[in-house]
Amino acid sequence: MIAYYFLVFLGVMSLLAFILYGRDKRKAKKGKFRIPESVLLGFSFFGGAVGGSLGMSVFRHKTKGEHWYFRAVNLLGLAWQIALAVFLFYKGI
Repeated sequence: MIAYYFLVFLGVMSLLAFILYGRDKRKAKKGKFRIPESVLLGFSFFGGAVGGSLGMSVFRHKTKGEHWYFRAVNLLGLAWQIALAVFLFYKGI
């Protein structure tokens, strides 16, 4: 049962991360105050790696070489999120 709640949590966090990446890109184009990188990275690592990765790809956001750590954080987040989901479903929790 917890596994399903975890998947819902991941879905919500991914949606929020995707939206944040899109908003930040829009603000960057307009020259407005941006969303802090720590917020974007936090949402990506702590549950929204799928949305963060999609947001980077769809909006072409933070994809240049000097922002390599965004890809790294998204990959690390994705790794632990998949591992925990597999564990929870395997154990039937």
